[in-house]
Amino acid sequence: MEHHHELAANAHRFAGFADLYDRVRPTPPSTIAEAITAYVGGRPAFVVDLGSGTGLSTRWAARWAYEVVGVEPSHDMRVRAAHVTSGPHVRYLSGWSDDTGLPDACADVVLAVQALHWMEPFGTFAEVARLLRPGGVFAAIDCDWPPTIGDATAESGWGRTRDTIAVYERRLVAGLTGETLTAPVRDDEQFAPVAKPRQSDDLRPLDDDRDGDPVGGFEAGSAATIAEGVRYWPKGKHLDRMAASGRFTHCIELCSSSAETGDGERFVELLRSQGDYQTLRRHGVDDDVLGVEAFATDVLGRLGSTPRPFWFTYRARLAVR
Repeated sequence: MEHHHELAANAHRFAGFADLYDRVRPTPPSTIAEAITAYVGGRPAFVVDLGSGTGLSTRWAARWAYEVVGVEPSHDMRVRAAHVTSGPHVRYLSGWSDDTGLPDACADVVLAVQALHWMEPFGTFAEVARLLRPGGVFAAIDCDWPPTIGDATAESGWGRTRDTIAVYERRLVAGLTGETLTAPVRDDEQFAPVAKPRQSDDLRPLDDDRDGDPVGGFEAGSAATIAEGVRYWPKGKHLDRMAASGRFTHCIELCSSSAETGDGERFVELLRSQGDYQTLRRHGVDDDVLGVEAFATDVLGRLGSTPRPFWFTYRARLAVR
């Protein structure tokens, strides 16, 4: 099933770095769980976690639900999830957001955490509606990048490095290889400088979407196509697409935050856990070319190994069946 799905390239984007992903990525805050359980009227009996990855969100859901199943097309991610699973009421299946193989009306809650932008919306919302009982909740939860760490230089460095990575991904999309791919960034390829890195997506847009306005609408063809044929639907339009689908009676957005701890290494590794960086590394573009080596040296020099607060901002788009 994985090899024939039209979004197989999306699953492949997350191959080869599951351990890193699971080690450094954050977990959603309890306030979002409280909102979800309020809408469904208490502790959910059964939660389906679409695009469950390494199980970070599945294990989170297991704290406030009786049973959780993670559905994930990436073999690497599922293997990591199974290795660190948290109890007998958590399990993982190979599947897709539009084809889970689970029974009708089986779920009180369906989640898509850091995942909905990789999912084709028509089929996904149809499957979510099929899975949810009446009154059940669909929660699409995303985290802003980078986390706030109280160091303006390190945070600005993240933004500059992400801009450089975006230039090289543009080249990869254009079909460049070898030395034409890895050549230094030209002045005409640079993004205009901004005071603050764009946070609403975990990848830089491949168009002129510098002000954060989403690209496209609900139509199936509105996805952007990036490196290796990967398709994504920008996060800023999630709520509009959910409402336009006609599958839900009520749609709302909730913003929340969580505080975790980290050091210089975690901040750098969070950047390395991004799919575009990993894609470019697979194509032979090294850290020095991407500016990640200089970024890491600067961040590790500034932050060192002393733990500090990492504040993660989350946006949860909630929809009631």
